[in-house]
Amino acid sequence: MTYRADNARYDTMHYRRSGRSGLKLPVLSLGLWQNFGGTRDYPGAMEILGYAFDRGITHFDLANNYGPPAGSSEELFGQVMARDFRPYRDEMIISTKAGYNMWPGPYGEFGSRKYLLASLDQSLKRLGLDYVDIFYSHRFDPETPLEETMGALAHAVKSGKALYVGVSSYPEKETREAHRILKEMGVATTIHQPSYSVLNRWIENDHTIDTCGELGIGVIAFSPLAQGVLSGKYSSGGDKAGTRGANPNGSLRASHVEPRVLEAVDKLGVIARNRGQSLVQLALAWVLRRQEVTSALIGVRTLEQLKDNLGVIDNLELSAEEIAAIDEATKDGQMELHPRPQGWLR
Repeated sequence: MTYRADNARYDTMHYRRSGRSGLKLPVLSLGLWQNFGGTRDYPGAMEILGYAFDRGITHFDLANNYGPPAGSSEELFGQVMARDFRPYRDEMIISTKAGYNMWPGPYGEFGSRKYLLASLDQSLKRLGLDYVDIFYSHRFDPETPLEETMGALAHAVKSGKALYVGVSSYPEKETREAHRILKEMGVATTIHQPSYSVLNRWIENDHTIDTCGELGIGVIAFSPLAQGVLSGKYSSGGDKAGTRGANPNGSLRASHVEPRVLEAVDKLGVIARNRGQSLVQLALAWVLRRQEVTSALIGVRTLEQLKDNLGVIDNLELSAEEIAAIDEATKDGQMELHPRPQGWLR
């Protein structure tokens, strides 16, 4: 049966402007990092993607290496675009990135013009699209001149293969410099995608988020649930079956589930219950409290998880007293993560 979008899809979602650009994003965007690769069948993917769009989630976030295996998330989303989403292409924001290892040899990762533009062409082919709405430099490359990396992003815009560009996991200094270089090339730095959660505040500590506000760059937070830790499933005897914690080779690190971190999570759970929210919803509301944050990027494995995430729309406001209580609950449970060129390390 052919998918037809819900006529009421824009009735409840909130949209925010990305920095000082004309681009608006839903406060919740759907990321396809780990749950839409080669192990996800089409009906299971479409159930989640269709429900998300029916509830006003217009932004779908990908990268060249999303899967597993690498590239398979873009391939699957390309099938969805061709079979069900094509009539709604102009209502959607589709993003992709390049920066991590994709193919052998010296041109298969990081920030060279050769790699970024070749990767973008490959992504467009997998997605079956003429352009993406946002193209990101996925990580800062300390060995390639930033002028070259930003020049590749500017070329993507000027060639019509991307409407907007951004950076991901760039610290404050590099964010400021990337913005300056792109501005000189006549291209805006529309958005920054950093890791950010109530347990991972590095963009506050190094003032990246303040810099984005100053420069008019929107912020879309990835891992707002700290790799699922802020769902509560890793504390108090939670069931880890099917989660990242059950995979010894997954993205969840030991530092994410230290006792002091899980103790903070338990305290947050009490605050959430007092607000009549799930812990997931409280964590999302906390990230979205900052005016610099355009959207929180969620990743879900099931339709039930998506519905839980969407519940935050009903209660986004946090009082000063609640924010103070959250700060107190998490003061000893911070993960102290920082961006590194090789990836996210403690």
